[in-house]
Amino acid sequence: MRISVLSAALAAVLALGGCAAPAAPVTPSATPELPTATIGLTYIPNVQFSPFYVADAQDSFTKAGVSAELRHHGASEGLFTALVAGQEQFVVAGADEMLQARSQGMDLLAVSAYYRSYPVVVIVPAESPIANLADLKGHSIGVPGKYGESWFGLQVALRNAGLTEADVEVKEIGYTQQAALQTGKVDAIIGFSNNDLVQSALSSFATRSLPISDAEVPLVGASLITTTAFAKEHPEVVRSVVAGTLAGVKAVVAAPGVAMTASEDYIPGLDVPATKAAAEATLTATVPLWKGADGVIDGRLDPAQWAQMAQFMGANGLTSTVQDPTLAMSNDYLA
Repeated sequence: MRISVLSAALAAVLALGGCAAPAAPVTPSATPELPTATIGLTYIPNVQFSPFYVADAQDSFTKAGVSAELRHHGASEGLFTALVAGQEQFVVAGADEMLQARSQGMDLLAVSAYYRSYPVVVIVPAESPIANLADLKGHSIGVPGKYGESWFGLQVALRNAGLTEADVEVKEIGYTQQAALQTGKVDAIIGFSNNDLVQSALSSFATRSLPISDAEVPLVGASLITTTAFAKEHPEVVRSVVAGTLAGVKAVVAAPGVAMTASEDYIPGLDVPATKAAAEATLTATVPLWKGADGVIDGRLDPAQWAQMAQFMGANGLTSTVQDPTLAMSNDYLA
């Protein structure tokens, strides 16, 4: 919902003196309207977005100087369609997805980190003979499709294992990863540590996860993204949205319970025990992504990591050319 701006009540002040006529009323200056910004959340309401819900509930955006509206995307909506059309001014999406979109001509700029680590993992049944990434050779792997973070994560896993797509059977299964794995339709799936892995555990189907790389993943996860044009025209709005977002992240990491309370206004059925348990499990798995291994929450984007991502995506055909990371990200809007 749009955060309202509280306006000061107007008071008339009368100056009385002797037999002189009363002075004209003095009207204090009206509180100026805060600039507004719409933030796109590219998924159905979920505790993964709870820092935004908390920032809304705690007035973190208004305190930072902006009136923010949260907008969840439709199921068939493109990640950046509303942003480039001016219907949104910000969106939360994978930095690798953004870099690919930039290579296709979209004017996009990352202005703050959201996840500090990449959440994609390989998931196999607990009893699977697949013990490491090299063991994927000859096996079937399910992905929603040949796009997005799951697809990019698979490319990292294959390269890390010294394999190619020809060494495995890639199956496009849509968003049915858990069912496909449980029914044996595929031998492994590419999923998210704070979503698919959590859902598998809640279903009582025993699984194991394998990291997609034994070194630093050459991809950057969820980030706060705007357009270069908007950032140049409205730098203070960008700083305010970044500040409000990071305030929400810090509040959730410091006290995860506030996330559950704030999420009740966004997530239907959160009062149902099973739904609440699933949300709490997802939240527990997401907190490490927000704070990273060093525990720091500052939104800083790592130029070296971005350069590594640009090289990896260009070399593996995930972008049409090797993108210039210095044009795709900026730390200029951090406090």
